[in-house]
Amino acid sequence: MFIAHYGVALAAKRVAPHTSLGMLFLAAQFIDLLWPVFLLLGFEHVRIDPGNTIITPLDFYDYPITHSLLGVIGWSLALGLFYFAARRYSRGAWVVGAGVLSHWVLDAVVHRPDLPLIPGSKTYIGFGLWNSLAGTVVVELALFGLGLALYLHCTVALDRTGRYGLWSLVALLVALWAANILGPPPPSEKVIAFAGLGLWLFIPWAYWIDRRRQPAANSS
Repeated sequence: MFIAHYGVALAAKRVAPHTSLGMLFLAAQFIDLLWPVFLLLGFEHVRIDPGNTIITPLDFYDYPITHSLLGVIGWSLALGLFYFAARRYSRGAWVVGAGVLSHWVLDAVVHRPDLPLIPGSKTYIGFGLWNSLAGTVVVELALFGLGLALYLHCTVALDRTGRYGLWSLVALLVALWAANILGPPPPSEKVIAFAGLGLWLFIPWAYWIDRRRQPAANSS
């Protein structure tokens, strides 16, 4: 998934209103932000295999550090504890940790069975929604739309930056998601890794937007 992870982050603002959207974006995409780093270091691997699924030509055959269930639980605890140590906001820490774990849960829905339970495990999880174009589009748009609606319900823009900055971010995320589905396979694994590093740019963008919005009067 792609925009569905951001939908989870947007929705999480409703639960942890004092946690920045930037931090929630970081949590929801944390293992995909680490993954390109491990690719470039040679610790994890991917191959380009057109037809692997209808949605993506990538064969995620080796990513036990970032995408095994045990690994994700470890990253979840680490980021949640780091956030609590920095902010002393317990609800936010729980939500940040849950955001990291939510990524694996959503990936399990769409991936073919390629998510290991533990590093070195021969047991893989994946329910294969990526083999259905219509199913993938409906689920991703529904989760992203729900998250965006919740974020808009619990926050209000302070100025034009808070309003148009958010909608420009939404437009770019949807455009990138559509391009990933409809575009040609990437030319190389290294291109995949460097493109993945670009996802880090959405973190400061989300922090910037969130500073220009405040809790809505009708949010609890």
